[in-house]
Amino acid sequence: MRKPLVAAFFALAVAGAGAAPAVAAPVSSRPAASAATSASALPARAAGTRAAAPALRAVNLAGTVALSNCSGSVIRFPSSLDTDPALVLSNGHCLSTGFPAPGEVLVNQASSRTFGLLNSAGTRVATLRASKLAYGTMTDTDVSIYQLTSTYASIKSSYGISALTVQDTHPVAGTAITVASGYWKRLYSCNVDGFVYRLKEGDWTWKDSVRYTSACQTIGGTSGSPVIDQSTGKVVAVNNTGNEDGERCTENNPCEVDANGNVTVREGINYAEETYLIPACFTTGNQLSLNKSGCTLPKP
Repeated sequence: MRKPLVAAFFALAVAGAGAAPAVAAPVSSRPAASAATSASALPARAAGTRAAAPALRAVNLAGTVALSNCSGSVIRFPSSLDTDPALVLSNGHCLSTGFPAPGEVLVNQASSRTFGLLNSAGTRVATLRASKLAYGTMTDTDVSIYQLTSTYASIKSSYGISALTVQDTHPVAGTAITVASGYWKRLYSCNVDGFVYRLKEGDWTWKDSVRYTSACQTIGGTSGSPVIDQSTGKVVAVNNTGNEDGERCTENNPCEVDANGNVTVREGINYAEETYLIPACFTTGNQLSLNKSGCTLPKP
């Protein structure tokens, strides 16, 4: 996992100062990515990945949030209404209560966790508060979804910031993407390199994970960042881990396992968990409904 950072660094990440430090101080990290992976960089494989490449849009930090230990984003689904309570997406391993055990699924638990809301320039403009943890797990995926005390309409009216929409279809290999870290106020641009049948890290196993091309050198604190399709502006995954030391299937060193059980280790390569399955598990009023037809997220 991109291990959560200790709380002592929270003020540095969300205080609204200019750019984040060039080198983070996470529990576990690699050197920060170079300027080639910044928001102004061209996607790594932009040429030749598609017969007719779509027009790309500039991705910024508007709608991202900083947690005490991770990154996240204010999200909505295609069916969400402006009057619905807003949601925040992050990782299951970013929960303040610690990592969920394999097989553990948390639903509708009271929470008053706070999130620093950022504008397009990465300036913290508000503190949002959760009313509950709607969903959290590290089984099959690595996701947490908080329901807020604010609606989309109130956030838009007060701060001029719209939620990011979660795409409800499977992402596509070769897609130009941006990983937008609210914690570090930093953007990483690359492409979807492919998909991993099973991604195993320590005691946890995730299904159909997204593998980035090498340009996205994410670091500790970027956990929970939205992975944004540059052609649509929609969230297609949530950033969660990378192989740091070349070890095999250990914490901070996930390995790829194919359908035949063959294991591949890719040192320095980073990953995300797809989010297209999530919208099918929410109903009217952005309420979680794991028994809803079409919902395939793990259940308690």
